[in-house]
Amino acid sequence: MPDRSWTPSPASTVIAGAERTKSARNGTRSPDSGGSVQRLRTASPHERDLRVTRSGAVGAERAASAKSRVSGIGFTDAVTTSRFDASARRAARRIHDGLVDDILGLRNDAGITRAALARASGVDAAFLARIEDRRAQPSLDTYARLAAALGADLSARLYPNTGPAIRDRHQARMLEALLSTLHPRWHPFPEVAVRHPSRGWIDVALHEPREQVLVATELQSELRRLEQVVRWSGEKAASLPSWEGWPHLGGPKVTRLLVVRRTRATRSAVADFARQLRAAYPAHPDDALAALRGTDAWPGPALVWIVIDGRGARLVGGR
Repeated sequence: MPDRSWTPSPASTVIAGAERTKSARNGTRSPDSGGSVQRLRTASPHERDLRVTRSGAVGAERAASAKSRVSGIGFTDAVTTSRFDASARRAARRIHDGLVDDILGLRNDAGITRAALARASGVDAAFLARIEDRRAQPSLDTYARLAAALGADLSARLYPNTGPAIRDRHQARMLEALLSTLHPRWHPFPEVAVRHPSRGWIDVALHEPREQVLVATELQSELRRLEQVVRWSGEKAASLPSWEGWPHLGGPKVTRLLVVRRTRATRSAVADFARQLRAAYPAHPDDALAALRGTDAWPGPALVWIVIDGRGARLVGGR
């Protein structure tokens, strides 16, 4: 049975969650605030990483990393929440740790001393020590120099996962309209983070304790790559058991809801791929709306239209 002591966030919190891309966090200061920093005599690219004080070597990367943290200066307002920031920092830390492991493994396998690697790569020995001790996070240029000296290649790629965390100006209104439609039996959970096997965020999960149904709900104001939207929503829904709130719900049945802003472009996209969408979301929209607004049983995966105009935002029936 569901854990009754674990209650969903109030609607105000839900709406606030939808606004995670509407404001940017303040920047952070560099921790290196004391001492006079002197440049080395030469000015090759890697030596931009190498600045020293009397109190010890200080990598310029620390100053750069402070500037590169999410802030109103260096990032757009699409990147905001502290959870997002923490996730990005953890990912960067894992990448740096992996590269350091590779450097140490290659250096030790080849029997190369740290001093010899520093000379061969042109990286300051003190800075290299900080890198290998995981106290500095160098630039790709420095990693490339170390890799070349070790006879290795450096590669970096971005792998598509479950879609961007960027939200547009319509999606908060879409969520507001959805929540105002819900019957009290539904418990909404905003910004649900899933981690395995796919990583990403579900816009809102709707739990119905009596039916033991959990509806993974995605809000889309545009359909640029419809097949990708369908795939990502399915993968994230299948990953709901990895959500931290899952154990409190008593093992509900997972299903899906796709809420799409009705425009000429989205209607054209849905018409062009009607068979694929019918297979992915077979339930009739009117049945889904009846379940959301009243006590009808949830009909299964459904696509529901939402209209945004001068009168506001509202869910509408029909295919």
